[in-house]
Amino acid sequence: MKIEILDEAQADLIEGFYFYEGQQAGLGSYFLDSLFSDIDSLLLYAGVHQVVYGHRRCLSKRFPFAIYYSVDEQITRVSAVLDCRRNPSRLRRRLTGNP
Repeated sequence: MKIEILDEAQADLIEGFYFYEGQQAGLGSYFLDSLFSDIDSLLLYAGVHQVVYGHRRCLSKRFPFAIYYSVDEQITRVSAVLDCRRNPSRLRRRLTGNP
């Protein structure tokens, strides 16, 4: 199994890094380490998570973020890493592509 992190998800991770680094020095790096650990867990657990807005959703263990992904044969594609504290309609628009 291979994991591919799409550009949009990478941008989400960078945005989260800057947010947490702005809260406290070093917290941004801890955020990335934690989220990458959660993403790596998809090597074992991809496909077992609930489907939300057409994507599987894995909740982060340490931060209020959700990892949205799909599984195609031998590739797990991470399409978004979103803050769960955001407005749910904004999350839905982002994941479904509807304005």
